Amino acid sequence: MAAPTVIADARDFLVRRHDLRRTSLAPAALPAVDDDKVLLAIDAFGFTANNVTYAAIGERFRYWEFFPAASGWGRIPVWGFATVVASRHRGVRAGERFYGYLPMSTHLVVSADHVRDDGFTDVTPHRTALPRVYNRYLRAAADPGYDAAHEDAYMLLRPLFATAFLLDDLLAERGFFGAGAIVLASASSKTAIGLAALLAARRERGYQVVGLTAAGNAAFVGGLGFYDRTVTYDALDGLAADAPTVLVDMAGNGAVRDAVHRRCGDRLRYSCAVGLTHHERMAPPAADLPGPAPALFFAPERIEKRSRDWGPAELDERLGAALQHFVADSGRWLRIERGRGAAAVERVYRAALDGRVHPAAGHVLTL
Repeated sequence: MAAPTVIADARDFLVRRHDLRRTSLAPAALPAVDDDKVLLAIDAFGFTANNVTYAAIGERFRYWEFFPAASGWGRIPVWGFATVVASRHRGVRAGERFYGYLPMSTHLVVSADHVRDDGFTDVTPHRTALPRVYNRYLRAAADPGYDAAHEDAYMLLRPLFATAFLLDDLLAERGFFGAGAIVLASASSKTAIGLAALLAARRERGYQVVGLTAAGNAAFVGGLGFYDRTVTYDALDGLAADAPTVLVDMAGNGAVRDAVHRRCGDRLRYSCAVGLTHHERMAPPAADLPGPAPALFFAPERIEKRSRDWGPAELDERLGAALQHFVADSGRWLRIERGRGAAAVERVYRAALDGRVHPAAGHVLTL
């Protein structure tokens, strides 16, 4: 048996799985680099409320299983770039850079397989039963959505915009449920902004795009240019009660969701649960909730469907073209903030956990 890989400064940022406010910085235990394994040094990763969602529902959706840690602890998944330090797979060379699903760590060892021009898949045994989309590592230069001039924005926005793209596709496939208004809760979140941009860009649309947000974010949301109207959580009477409505909920705030259902009643045509930017206020729907039962949207399932329908290459091309446009335009409203070291990672993590990150801020971190 090959000896474990020893890197003196390899570290993991850990959180307590059942108490997300407890954190620890621990030396990383890396397996040996043998038998088609690849050692990655993690260059940088984006951190948003989406990553807090991974932690908040980590047990239910098995997010903790991607990057195991000591009992009771977890490594929150993030998306970012990594450089190959050492490789035992002939199709992956030292010095290459890849984009993909990573832990909040300095290093990661993966088992490369299905190596193609666009990247490879990690087939480490504990990951093979998990959604495949999270196990693919992309050669950035081969990704239709990549633009080196906007690499930080790409790193941060790609996974969020992919969810927005898939949501827009689902709504379009269903004829937008005949809605006159599509309400996006947590309208300042980056996933919602991506969806609003796609919905607003459709040439022929019979709906308004309505941003539902906190009063403190209303000016930011209104200034994006993607929402036709902005309504605050404390003024839900601003939602038209007589218009056929779709709710896309990135907030996960049980009280807000129930209030929108009661406001719209039978005019609510579809209710979609996507994220948990208000993770500490999530609650199951009320037993007497009017309107359709909230439907959970799980992006990997939609990716699998469209990969079958269109083929993976066509899906990548469509997503890539839309992503390039969105990333290039993001300079109007997105302010990239870089941080390095454990203290910076801790600070951003706690701010995101508490909902204190300004919606214009985009945090790119290196542990």
